[in-house]
Amino acid sequence: MDRRSRLRRLAGVGTRFLIVGGISTLIEVGAFNLFVYVFGWDLVVGKIAASLVALINAYFGNREWAFRGRDRRGRGAEIVLFLGVNLVCTLLGAGIVWLGAEVIEGVTGHGPGPALVNIVNLASIAVIVVVRFVLYHYIVFRHSPQDAPTDARA
Repeated sequence: MDRRSRLRRLAGVGTRFLIVGGISTLIEVGAFNLFVYVFGWDLVVGKIAASLVALINAYFGNREWAFRGRDRRGRGAEIVLFLGVNLVCTLLGAGIVWLGAEVIEGVTGHGPGPALVNIVNLASIAVIVVVRFVLYHYIVFRHSPQDAPTDARA
């Protein structure tokens, strides 16, 4: 497969991934605000719980739509890899939210309000989107060996 075809296919997968991610982000942001500002949960606990809620949509959207043409190594193994990748990404996102809140408190002398917390949360999501796509593409929903290009130049 030539480079242009590979890029076009990657762009299609990336677009579907971003749509699934956009829906998952809306779910995560809504759940985060519900947990933190309605139920009074801690920021980090709220972030982790909201990420877990959004994971349900993310798995099925990515498996059945964004990466639908990929090798199926078995549902169990795939779910374990998916959960492992998302555990790493969730902890990274929670760490970014915690660090952002600490920096804001250090600079301003008081805890961040809802607007700044949501800005930090969205920034964490932006970083995680890139990490998650790379890990899904190369590890979780990988190409089967027969899908790999046979031409060494491709």
